[in-house]
Amino acid sequence: MKGLILAEKYYNEFGSRILSAAETLCPGLSSRLSIGLSGEGSQCLGYDDTLSWDHDFAPGFCVWMSDEDYAAYGSALQAAYDELPSEFCGFSRQNILAPHRLGVMSVSDFFGSLTGIPETDEDWIFIPEDALAAAVSGRVWQDGCEEFRSIRNQLNAFYPEDVLRKKLAARAAVMAQAGQYNLLRMMKRTDRIAAMQAAARFTEAAISMVHLLSRKYTPFYKWAYRSLQELAETSALAQLVSAELAELPEAYILPGKEGIEKTFDITESICRSVSDELRSQGFSKTESNFLQDHLDDIMNGILSPQIRAMHPMADPAFR
Repeated sequence: MKGLILAEKYYNEFGSRILSAAETLCPGLSSRLSIGLSGEGSQCLGYDDTLSWDHDFAPGFCVWMSDEDYAAYGSALQAAYDELPSEFCGFSRQNILAPHRLGVMSVSDFFGSLTGIPETDEDWIFIPEDALAAAVSGRVWQDGCEEFRSIRNQLNAFYPEDVLRKKLAARAAVMAQAGQYNLLRMMKRTDRIAAMQAAARFTEAAISMVHLLSRKYTPFYKWAYRSLQELAETSALAQLVSAELAELPEAYILPGKEGIEKTFDITESICRSVSDELRSQGFSKTESNFLQDHLDDIMNGILSPQIRAMHPMADPAFR
């Protein structure tokens, strides 16, 4: 069973008890709650499977309250939540290692543990992409908390333009350096470990680049390619890049000229498609398909002098 399905079944069965408890604490409080499942964990992304059942897979849901309501009623409502059955559909809350992911929480605690509440472009620059992906993940079945809804909508609106451009420049720089330049050099030197590292850096940057151009946050690295495959259902760029990346691991370990030529074809195909998309979306007018050549056009469109002054390759939130 998928975690989101388990959580929704549990909410449909027992959520009314929480709403009733909220009304007992304060008339009207139940309508000010947001309830769903979101945050860290593969189940919030819908990527969980039976291997995910070994930890933090349990019946439960999140109850989000405004900071003011949480200060007044949070502890009492959590006590009501703790009284809900701990066994459901064959799963147990005894499996929980990170209890803060379920139950009653304030808006500030939830978003503060993941992204904070960005107010400036500089704030956005320092938020990891996977944290943003977690913050807007999952489903919300009741959305009465205005603070929660406002912040989630703000994050779902994606990066401000200057931040997006800075991240695109950083990904283009890494893709050019690691994939179009160093990967082939390491293969010619028969340095397999360095080639593997270059391929990994290129792959990570390419997946993030496609997500950025698709206006979607890249999730935690072990789910990034899975997310790319989802994007491929509606994005021609994601479809091409996901297919080409699937060929890369075998290509760069092929011996001699065959491996070099195959790897060159794959990386160049990906970078050519990314270059086309950068031009199509108006981020660059450069005709070259060497992604390093696009950096000036991308960076020159940044209005913030602080962000424009950053090194093109720099992205403090890329981890």
